[in-house]
Amino acid sequence: MRESVVYQSIKTEGGDEKARQIAINMLIEGMSVDLIAKLTGLSVEQVQQLEQQQTQE
Repeated sequence: MRESVVYQSIKTEGGDEKARQIAINMLIEGMSVDLIAKLTGLSVEQVQQLEQQQTQE
């Protein structure tokens, strides 16, 4: 059975949100942006954006 496009989109967005939360936790622990990107599958740019958001809070 094929998953609908909508279901796939929601599933992907949920996984991305989980990866972002994990990346935030890694940033708090002092891990490097490059390593976080490698381990989470997020881009370096995405991790840098999260890092900037964390320093602004």
